[in-house]
Amino acid sequence: MATPDFIREIRATAGHQLLWMPGVSAIVFDDEGRVLLGRRVDNGRWSIIGGIPEPGEQPAATAVREVHEETAVHCVPERLLLVEALEPVTYPNGDRCQFMDICFLCRATGGEARVNDDESLEVGWFELDALPPMEDFARNRIKQATENAPTWFAGIGEA
Repeated sequence: MATPDFIREIRATAGHQLLWMPGVSAIVFDDEGRVLLGRRVDNGRWSIIGGIPEPGEQPAATAVREVHEETAVHCVPERLLLVEALEPVTYPNGDRCQFMDICFLCRATGGEARVNDDESLEVGWFELDALPPMEDFARNRIKQATENAPTWFAGIGEA
């Protein structure tokens, strides 16, 4: 995963100590009710799309940017899904972070899903009953996104 320059600057003085960081994730559905996933370079697992906001960037704008940067898909955030403090993580280089994840339910509006940067091994659309193995973090957010879904989601998949 590419580390943003502003994080490198912080790490230059903070070392490996635990950093409390904002994170943004997106559950993106297409018009057929499929969810967009990426298989991550850092751990080889399928997951929802997400990343770190740039300084001053609004969370919804981060979701849109990250989805496009990683998958070439354009999307529109429809609603805030949840805000949750995640467990701390330690990266192979010893850096420690704890993220406050801000998750958005998004609707795809264009673009063709493909690997669009160096953070993903694969990108694809998945039917909800055919999701690949993934961490509970991603699976739980997808489940929550389908509960009490907005009206645009209601007719997807119906004949």
